[in-house]
Amino acid sequence: MTDQPSNVAAVAGGIKKLLREEEDLQGGEDQTTKTTTEVVDEPPFVPIERIKEGFIHFKINEYDKYPECFEELKKGQSPKFLVFACSDSRVSPSRILNFKPGEAFMVRNIANIVPAFNQVRYSGVGAIIEYSVGVLEVETISVIGHSKCGGIKAPLDLPDDGAVSNDFVDDWVKIGLPAKAKVKADFGDKCLDEQQMHLEKEAVNLSLLNLLSYPYVQEGVAQRNLKLMGGYYDFIQGRFELWGFKLEVMPPLII
Repeated sequence: MTDQPSNVAAVAGGIKKLLREEEDLQGGEDQTTKTTTEVVDEPPFVPIERIKEGFIHFKINEYDKYPECFEELKKGQSPKFLVFACSDSRVSPSRILNFKPGEAFMVRNIANIVPAFNQVRYSGVGAIIEYSVGVLEVETISVIGHSKCGGIKAPLDLPDDGAVSNDFVDDWVKIGLPAKAKVKADFGDKCLDEQQMHLEKEAVNLSLLNLLSYPYVQEGVAQRNLKLMGGYYDFIQGRFELWGFKLEVMPPLII
């Protein structure tokens, strides 16, 4: 009986030791978790730093590396292409087609649309076409569409009563309504995703047709100094289609 208190004390001491060790382990786990969280957390995005880093990369890997190219560009530009492409951040033509500085005169807008000749409503587009064809004497005008284009999906979503909900976007994408009508007539029984894919390509053909409403383009095509080409970048499959356009669509070349 005289040993019982000492045994109880020993057990109690052992329990206290285990509790202290458990607390130490938990504290260590908390610290580890905290440290891990601190490492995983990304630093805040700083736009000016991203722009600085981007230019430094360009300066080192392009400008300083190929001085002869940029010396030539100081004298002026003589691009071979005028390219109409979408403003979508995923489909930069310079990246997709590896255009070098001075190689392509570039236009980017929602849904890569070229409106028909109109000096009042679309003078900005007209000025680009007039300058690139008449002054720069580009040899090819290419309109490039792409997969999953929100600007092309917009006409499919427009209500039939003509109501609009945006100040500018709805009016702009309505330029593509003739292409929508053709797709609805040919593929109206297909699902919306498939209709959108067809519309993404048909809208390119509509823009190519609209290009022929500009007198400078008409003259260039008639004199065989200017070619019109349609393109389609499928970033889901990593595929590019290219086709010619005169007064009819030519079979595509799929790359």
